[in-house]
Amino acid sequence: MTSKFTELAIDCADPTGLARFWCAVLGYEVQDVEGDEYVAIGSPLVPEGKKRPGPVPPTLSFIRVPEGKTVKNRLHIDVNPTDVDQDAEVERLLALGARRADVGQGEQTWVVLADPEGNEFCVLRGQFP
Repeated sequence: MTSKFTELAIDCADPTGLARFWCAVLGYEVQDVEGDEYVAIGSPLVPEGKKRPGPVPPTLSFIRVPEGKTVKNRLHIDVNPTDVDQDAEVERLLALGARRADVGQGEQTWVVLADPEGNEFCVLRGQFP
């Protein structure tokens, strides 16, 4: 037996705002809301086994917590541009509210950004459908 990766939970101060940002980044849609404490977003694609081969990407759940982020993430999201090059995607994400982040990565092929609440993520160079 194995487990299936279905959800990534992200603590935050503003679940609605952070969900809106990540929906715009990933082309996801809101799937569940519980007041102003919890928002889940996910792919608009039909789940596996319902006339769609292969897995659907995991959902992201944003949960309100009282404490703020204090250190570099130990787990982060990597995104790949699908229809533009890395530079254009970085510019798009910056316009959505991301900001450049330095986590000591040095000169790399990926670009490190932070979402509106400071959670680091990487924009990879490759383009994948």
